[in-house]
Amino acid sequence: MRMSRFVGQRLREAPRDAQTASHIFLLRGGYCRAVSAGIYTLLPLGRRITRKIEAILREEMDRIDGQEILMPMVLPGELWQESGRYDQVGQELLRFKDRNGKDMLLGMTHEEAVVQIARTELPSHKQLPVMLYQIQLKYRDEARPRAGLIRVREFTMKDGYSFHTSQECLEKYYQRAYQAYARIFKRIGLKHCLAILSDSGMMGGAVSHEFMAIADCGEDTIFASPDGQYCANREVACSKLAYVREQPLPLEKVHTPNCTSIEEVAAFLGKQTSQTGKAVFYKDSEGKLVFALIRGDLEVNEAKLRKVLQSPELNFADDDLIRAAGAVPGYASLLDLDLDRLRVVVDHSAAQSSNLVVGANQSDWHCLNFNFERDLPDKSKVQVADIATVRPGDPCPVSGQPLQMLKGIEVGNIFQLGTKYSAAMNCTYLDQDGKAKPMIMGCYGIGVGRAMAAVIEQSHDEYGPIWPLTIAPFQVHLIGLNHSRDDVREACEQLYQEMQDRGLEVLYDDRGEKAGFAFADADLLGIPLRVIVSPKTLASQEVEFKWRHWGKRSEMHSLNGLVESLQKQIQAALAEFSDAQDSP
Repeated sequence: MRMSRFVGQRLREAPRDAQTASHIFLLRGGYCRAVSAGIYTLLPLGRRITRKIEAILREEMDRIDGQEILMPMVLPGELWQESGRYDQVGQELLRFKDRNGKDMLLGMTHEEAVVQIARTELPSHKQLPVMLYQIQLKYRDEARPRAGLIRVREFTMKDGYSFHTSQECLEKYYQRAYQAYARIFKRIGLKHCLAILSDSGMMGGAVSHEFMAIADCGEDTIFASPDGQYCANREVACSKLAYVREQPLPLEKVHTPNCTSIEEVAAFLGKQTSQTGKAVFYKDSEGKLVFALIRGDLEVNEAKLRKVLQSPELNFADDDLIRAAGAVPGYASLLDLDLDRLRVVVDHSAAQSSNLVVGANQSDWHCLNFNFERDLPDKSKVQVADIATVRPGDPCPVSGQPLQMLKGIEVGNIFQLGTKYSAAMNCTYLDQDGKAKPMIMGCYGIGVGRAMAAVIEQSHDEYGPIWPLTIAPFQVHLIGLNHSRDDVREACEQLYQEMQDRGLEVLYDDRGEKAGFAFADADLLGIPLRVIVSPKTLASQEVEFKWRHWGKRSEMHSLNGLVESLQKQIQAALAEFSDAQDSP
């Protein structure tokens, strides 16, 4: 491709709203252009990269027996009504009516659509297991798009769905998908990608993993042990905290005027916040009051609490709702409450700690020495569970080492969905005895544009991206300086033709720009290999040669045998990724 004809202007300055490296360089380099907030056009440069990512996805999905299909982006609302998600999902699901008044939507995920296919095309156990996948546009009406292609409204995803006759079969296939994902992210050039335990969220299912590209701009918080034995999303991460167990002391009511916060109570009584119990009130999706009790130095993890309560939505309760249950805001505890009027979840930190300070359910009064086992004899209406948010430095639940907090970009996820969708939508198969049973499902997704952006976040310098060869838009960038001179132009044309004849992907800068301008563009394009032809190099029958990741360093290379040498270097560099492709 000749650069004089290539569509996509480079920008000298970063747009004002671009803050992350990927957003800045994707716009400055001419990879994409915003059409609206969170909606982008991929220009030829960006499309060449995403096509290569998609090719890797297809290879790896086919390798684990996936079969590619293409489902529509526009879906009838009745499918989502069957699964129960039509009214459960919020405004991020874009709903509309067609000219006949029929409920329609833009697919943000395709579980319902693929179940419709499975229940018509897979009637027998003899056809299972099966995995169907697609690479398709999705639309999520994101409230706050940010960071370029990292959080958008319209995006391309590879989403796959597997169907099984048993949980054991699903778990075996889940491991194959897990390994395929590890290969994919290595092949596309992510340097630091962690597979972590995660919360299934609106997708449902018992087990799920997210694949996180570690980056400072990541929206997800990850806790990991230094030895790598444990990695988990903040939403599900747990720790191995030690709790103080002492001989229970008598309950004692004390006056604590105007002390409504944990910090105020602890300071007034000369206690540590870890010696107090914190009451946090929510309203669940059915409007019922939820009382969460946790040690005072910890915070409630709402994702964990939602999962314990099986409530898709939680909101903070207002004071009127709290008082209606007999509790006093700022001075609440479980003492003397009618537990039939609310839902109670107690964190392990409060259940296993001795002699805590808690509210007395009376304004300006607290109680010393609350002990869960002793002071709440009827535990039939109480759930004890881990609902605490992990903190940096908390002990790892596996090794006991201090947990590290990292930031990550979610580039992929896999879920063991079970029968959530198949049971709701009557997606069954006939077993060996001719009995109808719901299919057991798995789900596997990767965001294509987000993966491209994540590679930049991990592989760039101050001048632009540094693309890995596997997904680089071109392999070689040929630059002619003083291009108007016949000897330079003729040498470039000859090299360009020879590179194309040998099957190399080459971008030829034939514009005749000054060196500084041409090199700045080259850095923004990030093409791995750069060959510079100039009157000075031709005088010695050489070219200037460099790899993009060398920075300012370069070498001289003889014109004789140059293209053959480039081909060998490319083959050798690509071989570094073959370990991922060939691994089991």
